[in-house]
Amino acid sequence: MDFIKEAHQEARRTLDAFFGDEAQVALVKQGIDTFVKSFQNGGHVFSCGNGGSMCDSLHFAEELTGRYRKNRRPLPATGISEAGHITCIANDFGFEHIFSRYIEAWGGKNDTLLAISTSGNSPNVLMAVETAKAKGMKVVALLGKDGGKLKGMVDVPLIIPCAITDRIQEVHIKIIHIFIEGIERQLFPENYA
Repeated sequence: MDFIKEAHQEARRTLDAFFGDEAQVALVKQGIDTFVKSFQNGGHVFSCGNGGSMCDSLHFAEELTGRYRKNRRPLPATGISEAGHITCIANDFGFEHIFSRYIEAWGGKNDTLLAISTSGNSPNVLMAVETAKAKGMKVVALLGKDGGKLKGMVDVPLIIPCAITDRIQEVHIKIIHIFIEGIERQLFPENYA
């Protein structure tokens, strides 16, 4: 039973370390403002990641197209996950292209990409970021460990300095929920009155 309490304590320490850093909190706010600007300018928010990070990217998108706490109009967001697209691109071009080809097809200068990689080095996420930047898009990234290659490629790098993937993902989902609430507070303040 000790491992249960230790897992909780470790998760709490990781969360507290991240949110106790005022520079990181400022970057979370910058991420929120980046998404809001895209929506205000008629843009779209895309998100991508692998494995659990793909699940987090889908969670982010569905909260935006659905609702978070109260009803409001849907916001244009897509988690890149369509099976036909992924298997076609992986088969014809290689797995590293599955996100970048989607961004190349659909991304525009008023759009933002949320790139999620616990290592900061996922080749397909790196290529998506390169494509997004070439199209004039903004990129917010949820990263882990030392931020990897992605930390220097994105506009807003949020790095969880932890070596344990599940602890990184636990902070990522907390940030995602804060992103959504922050977006709603700016675009739908009546939901928080």
